[in-house]
Amino acid sequence: MAENEFSAVKQFMQTVGLQIDDVAWTIGRTQTVSYSSKFGQVNFESSALNYTVYVNGTTYFASYTTGIILFNMPVSKYSLGNNYYESLHPSNRSFLQAGTSAPVSRVYVMEKLPMNDGNFIRIVVAPIIRVMNSTIFTGQESVNYFKFYLPILSSGSHPRYSQSITLRGSNVSVKSQSGVTSVKIEVSFPKESIGFDSDFFNFENQTVYVNVPSGSIIEFYTGEVIVSLGLHV
Repeated sequence: MAENEFSAVKQFMQTVGLQIDDVAWTIGRTQTVSYSSKFGQVNFESSALNYTVYVNGTTYFASYTTGIILFNMPVSKYSLGNNYYESLHPSNRSFLQAGTSAPVSRVYVMEKLPMNDGNFIRIVVAPIIRVMNSTIFTGQESVNYFKFYLPILSSGSHPRYSQSITLRGSNVSVKSQSGVTSVKIEVSFPKESIGFDSDFFNFENQTVYVNVPSGSIIEFYTGEVIVSLGLHV
Protein backbone atom coordinates (compact mmCIF):
# COMPACT_ATOMS: atom_id res chain seq x y z
CA MET A 1 0.00 0.00 0.00
CA ALA A 2 2.79 2.42 0.86
CA GLU A 3 4.55 1.69 -2.45
CA ASN A 4 1.37 2.32 -4.43
CA GLU A 5 0.73 5.53 -2.52
CA PHE A 6 4.27 6.76 -3.10
CA SER A 7 3.93 6.06 -6.82
CA ALA A 8 0.70 8.07 -6.97
CA VAL A 9 2.20 11.00 -5.09
CA LYS A 10 5.02 11.20 -7.64
CA GLN A 11 2.45 12.34 -10.20
CA PHE A 12 0.90 14.73 -7.67
CA MET A 13 4.25 16.43 -7.01
CA GLN A 14 4.89 16.78 -10.75
CA THR A 15 1.52 18.50 -11.00
CA VAL A 16 2.58 20.84 -8.19
CA GLY A 17 5.70 21.72 -10.19
CA LEU A 18 3.57 22.61 -13.22
CA GLN A 19 1.14 24.64 -11.11
CA ILE A 20 4.02 26.73 -9.73
CA ASP A 21 4.76 27.85 -13.28
CA ASP A 22 1.08 28.65 -13.81
CA VAL A 23 0.73 30.95 -10.81
CA ALA A 24 4.22 32.48 -10.48
CA TRP A 25 3.81 35.07 -13.23
CA THR A 26 0.27 36.27 -12.45
CA ILE A 27 -0.23 38.26 -9.26
CA GLY A 28 -3.23 36.96 -7.31
CA ARG A 29 -3.65 33.74 -9.25
CA THR A 30 -4.35 30.82 -6.90
CA GLN A 31 -4.36 27.06 -7.37
CA THR A 32 -5.09 24.31 -4.86
CA VAL A 33 -3.84 20.79 -5.53
CA SER A 34 -5.07 17.92 -3.35
CA TYR A 35 -3.51 14.57 -2.55
CA SER A 36 -4.37 11.48 -0.50
CA SER A 37 -1.86 9.85 1.82
CA LYS A 38 -2.03 7.47 4.75
CA PHE A 39 1.70 7.13 5.33
CA GLY A 40 3.32 10.50 4.45
CA GLN A 41 2.75 14.22 4.39
CA VAL A 42 3.77 17.34 2.50
CA ASN A 43 6.15 19.82 4.15
CA PHE A 44 7.62 23.17 3.15
CA GLU A 45 11.26 24.03 3.77
CA SER A 46 11.96 27.75 3.52
CA SER A 47 15.21 29.31 2.25
CA ALA A 48 16.70 26.01 1.10
CA LEU A 49 18.26 27.20 -2.18
CA ASN A 50 20.17 30.33 -3.13
CA TYR A 51 21.03 31.40 -6.67
CA THR A 52 23.64 34.14 -7.16
CA VAL A 53 24.06 35.76 -10.57
CA TYR A 54 27.21 37.45 -11.87
CA VAL A 55 27.72 39.29 -15.18
CA ASN A 56 30.80 40.23 -17.18
CA GLY A 57 33.02 37.91 -15.21
CA THR A 58 32.75 38.55 -11.47
CA THR A 59 30.40 41.57 -11.32
CA TYR A 60 27.60 40.84 -8.86
CA PHE A 61 24.13 41.15 -10.39
CA ALA A 62 21.62 39.64 -7.93
CA SER A 63 20.97 36.89 -5.39
CA TYR A 64 17.71 34.98 -4.90
CA THR A 65 16.67 32.61 -2.10
CA THR A 66 13.76 30.21 -2.39
CA GLY A 67 12.09 27.42 -0.46
CA ILE A 68 11.26 23.87 -1.58
CA ILE A 69 8.24 21.56 -1.25
CA LEU A 70 8.67 17.97 -0.04
CA PHE A 71 6.51 14.91 0.33
CA ASN A 72 8.04 12.91 3.18
CA MET A 73 7.31 9.24 3.77
CA PRO A 74 9.02 7.53 6.75
CA VAL A 75 11.48 4.84 5.72
CA SER A 76 9.78 2.58 8.25
CA LYS A 77 6.82 2.54 5.83
CA TYR A 78 8.64 2.55 2.50
CA SER A 79 12.30 2.67 1.52
CA LEU A 80 14.43 2.24 -1.59
CA GLY A 81 17.78 2.46 0.18
CA ASN A 82 20.04 5.21 1.47
CA ASN A 83 21.20 7.65 -1.24
CA TYR A 84 18.52 6.46 -3.66
CA TYR A 85 17.90 9.07 -6.36
CA GLU A 86 15.36 9.22 -9.19
CA SER A 87 14.81 12.15 -11.52
CA LEU A 88 11.13 12.66 -12.41
CA HIS A 89 11.11 15.93 -14.37
CA PRO A 90 13.15 17.09 -16.17
CA SER A 91 15.33 14.09 -16.89
CA ASN A 92 18.65 15.97 -16.51
CA ARG A 93 19.97 17.46 -13.26
CA SER A 94 20.84 21.00 -14.36
CA PHE A 95 19.35 23.97 -12.47
CA LEU A 96 19.28 25.95 -15.75
CA GLN A 97 16.88 24.81 -18.46
CA ALA A 98 16.62 26.47 -21.88
CA GLY A 99 13.58 27.04 -24.08
CA THR A 100 9.99 28.24 -23.94
CA SER A 101 8.74 24.86 -22.68
CA ALA A 102 11.52 24.41 -20.12
CA PRO A 103 10.34 23.77 -16.53
CA VAL A 104 10.93 26.13 -13.61
CA SER A 105 10.78 23.30 -11.06
CA ARG A 106 12.83 20.15 -10.73
CA VAL A 107 10.97 17.15 -9.31
CA TYR A 108 12.93 14.17 -8.03
CA VAL A 109 13.04 11.40 -5.42
CA MET A 110 15.78 11.36 -2.78
CA GLU A 111 16.43 9.09 0.19
CA LYS A 112 19.27 10.51 2.27
CA LEU A 113 19.90 9.25 5.80
CA PRO A 114 20.19 10.48 8.43
CA MET A 115 18.76 14.01 8.37
CA ASN A 116 17.86 16.34 11.21
CA ASP A 117 14.13 16.37 10.51
CA GLY A 118 13.77 12.59 10.38
CA ASN A 119 14.40 9.59 8.17
CA PHE A 120 12.28 9.82 5.05
CA ILE A 121 12.19 8.97 1.41
CA ARG A 122 11.23 12.25 -0.19
CA ILE A 123 9.73 13.62 -3.38
CA VAL A 124 11.15 17.11 -3.83
CA VAL A 125 9.93 20.09 -5.84
CA ALA A 126 12.87 22.50 -6.15
CA PRO A 127 12.67 25.77 -8.13
CA ILE A 128 15.14 26.07 -11.00
CA ILE A 129 15.79 28.68 -13.68
CA ARG A 130 14.40 28.86 -17.22
CA VAL A 131 16.30 30.89 -19.83
CA MET A 132 15.03 32.08 -23.21
CA ASN A 133 16.87 34.17 -25.74
CA SER A 134 15.74 36.24 -28.71
CA THR A 135 17.15 38.76 -31.16
CA ILE A 136 15.34 42.01 -31.91
CA PHE A 137 16.23 44.05 -34.99
CA THR A 138 16.05 47.84 -34.60
CA GLY A 139 16.86 49.42 -37.91
CA GLN A 140 20.31 48.23 -38.87
CA GLU A 141 21.16 46.99 -35.38
CA SER A 142 20.28 43.70 -33.72
CA VAL A 143 19.99 43.36 -29.95
CA ASN A 144 20.25 40.03 -28.13
CA TYR A 145 17.92 39.50 -25.17
CA PHE A 146 18.32 36.76 -22.58
CA LYS A 147 15.37 36.34 -20.20
CA PHE A 148 15.68 34.26 -17.03
CA TYR A 149 12.70 33.08 -14.94
CA LEU A 150 12.83 31.81 -11.35
CA PRO A 151 9.88 31.18 -8.99
CA ILE A 152 10.53 32.18 -5.37
CA LEU A 153 8.63 29.92 -2.96
CA SER A 154 7.68 31.59 0.33
CA SER A 155 5.91 30.13 3.34
CA GLY A 156 2.22 30.91 3.84
CA SER A 157 -0.16 29.65 6.50
CA HIS A 158 -0.22 25.93 7.26
CA PRO A 159 -3.51 25.03 8.99
CA ARG A 160 -3.38 21.47 7.60
CA TYR A 161 -7.15 21.21 7.50
CA SER A 162 -6.84 18.97 4.45
CA GLN A 163 -4.23 17.14 2.42
CA SER A 164 -3.59 19.88 -0.10
CA ILE A 165 -1.17 22.53 -1.28
CA THR A 166 -2.40 26.01 -2.17
CA LEU A 167 -0.18 28.18 -4.36
CA ARG A 168 -0.76 31.91 -4.79
CA GLY A 169 1.11 34.29 -7.07
CA SER A 170 2.13 37.21 -4.88
CA ASN A 171 4.62 39.41 -6.71
CA VAL A 172 6.53 39.59 -9.99
CA SER A 173 9.83 41.48 -10.24
CA VAL A 174 12.40 42.00 -12.97
CA LYS A 175 15.98 43.20 -12.91
CA SER A 176 17.79 44.00 -16.13
CA GLN A 177 21.20 45.05 -17.38
CA SER A 178 22.58 45.97 -20.79
CA GLY A 179 26.07 45.60 -22.22
CA VAL A 180 26.46 42.07 -20.87
CA THR A 181 29.18 39.81 -22.25
CA SER A 182 28.81 36.80 -19.94
CA VAL A 183 26.53 35.37 -17.25
CA LYS A 184 27.52 33.08 -14.39
CA ILE A 185 25.01 31.54 -11.97
CA GLU A 186 26.02 29.76 -8.77
CA VAL A 187 23.75 27.72 -6.51
CA SER A 188 24.37 27.37 -2.77
CA PHE A 189 22.58 25.69 0.09
CA PRO A 190 21.73 27.88 3.13
CA LYS A 191 20.52 24.85 5.13
CA GLU A 192 23.31 22.41 4.36
CA SER A 193 24.07 22.12 8.09
CA ILE A 194 20.77 20.26 8.61
CA GLY A 195 21.14 18.00 5.57
CA PHE A 196 19.79 20.07 2.68
CA ASP A 197 23.20 20.16 1.01
CA SER A 198 24.70 19.55 -2.42
CA ASP A 199 24.27 15.78 -2.06
CA PHE A 200 20.59 16.22 -1.26
CA PHE A 201 19.87 18.40 -4.30
CA ASN A 202 22.24 16.45 -6.56
CA PHE A 203 22.57 19.15 -9.21
CA GLU A 204 24.70 18.36 -12.23
CA ASN A 205 26.86 21.43 -11.56
CA GLN A 206 26.84 24.10 -8.88
CA THR A 207 28.06 26.75 -11.33
CA VAL A 208 26.63 27.34 -14.81
CA TYR A 209 28.04 29.73 -17.42
CA VAL A 210 25.82 31.24 -20.10
CA ASN A 211 27.62 32.40 -23.22
CA VAL A 212 25.91 35.54 -24.48
CA PRO A 213 26.95 37.73 -27.43
CA SER A 214 28.81 40.89 -26.41
CA GLY A 215 26.44 43.76 -25.68
CA SER A 216 23.45 41.57 -24.80
CA ILE A 217 20.60 42.65 -22.53
CA ILE A 218 19.61 40.29 -19.73
CA GLU A 219 16.35 40.37 -17.81
CA PHE A 220 15.90 38.26 -14.68
CA TYR A 221 12.26 37.69 -13.68
CA THR A 222 11.23 36.35 -10.29
CA GLY A 223 7.71 35.39 -9.35
CA GLU A 224 6.94 35.01 -5.65
CA VAL A 225 4.65 32.07 -4.86
CA ILE A 226 3.08 31.76 -1.41
CA VAL A 227 2.86 28.09 -0.41
CA SER A 228 0.18 27.09 2.12
CA LEU A 229 -0.35 23.55 3.35
CA GLY A 230 -3.83 22.22 4.07
CA LEU A 231 -5.57 25.42 2.99
CA HIS A 232 -8.27 25.39 0.32
CA VAL A 233 -8.85 28.66 -1.57
